Amino acid sequence: MAEKKKSRGLGRGLSALMADVTEERVAQEADAPRRADMNVPIEKIVPNPDQPRREFTQDQLDDLANSIREKGVIQPLIVREKSDGTYEIVAGERRWRASQMAQLHELPVIVRDYDDTEVLEIAIIENIQRADLNPVEEAMGYRQLMDKFGHTQERLSEALGKSRSHIANLMRLLQLPADVQDMLKKGQLTAGHARALITSENASDLAKKVVKGGMSVRQTEALVKKAINPGPASKPKAEKSQKDADTIALEGDLSANLGMKVSVDHKAGGESGQVVIRYASLDELDEICRILSASH
Repeated sequence: MAEKKKSRGLGRGLSALMADVTEERVAQEADAPRRADMNVPIEKIVPNPDQPRREFTQDQLDDLANSIREKGVIQPLIVREKSDGTYEIVAGERRWRASQMAQLHELPVIVRDYDDTEVLEIAIIENIQRADLNPVEEAMGYRQLMDKFGHTQERLSEALGKSRSHIANLMRLLQLPADVQDMLKKGQLTAGHARALITSENASDLAKKVVKGGMSVRQTEALVKKAINPGPASKPKAEKSQKDADTIALEGDLSANLGMKVSVDHKAGGESGQVVIRYASLDELDEICRILSASH
């Protein structure tokens, strides 16, 4: 039996790293400020250059800046001290940006001693917890935590308070073509529409029809089913595509774990078959080779 891939263990552990971000979010929702370690001049606070979130909605920044002008910064930023005397943001870059717009001179901070790996991990966790996150961004956050830090879906489920099925279903969305993912990001498709399209070989074309026709999720499922099995003329192909629930579930789990579409074709009544992994780029092919090589 192949040895199970070990997850990287940080000194504090994923749950411990979650504490600052989770407590901060709870405090924000309860409007109860956490105690700051100190106030730091705003010019001495710098953003994390490896922050995975690159887009900040201007309307939301404007609203937050107005709130800060009226009430100040209720929740301290989480930072770490750098060797040059500056403080790098671990969590709270949106508040820092809005505070600049509000022309504040100093900000309350909580200082933590995190290494580079932990800072990136917390930045990804903070992004996953954003209220305005779309399904693709959330799925990419889970993928980053698994790829960069070796976390399993089970470990993420326990630490983040999300069900394993929720994480697995979202990660399956990353199997969709880039243009379909863009439609999902823009809100033209819901996660339900997108999940229905995953099994289709021509998801892009079908997605355009769904958006143009304003179809419901049920109508989308019917459209995909019709595309897979258009009629009597394609009966042999339809019979070939019939798979039992266990095989379909296995395909889903493998696809979610790899972030690529996986097909399992098992010969009925026998013990042999084949596994097909579809890659969309040379980078994905390199990733397959890395995983296979690491298993030896």
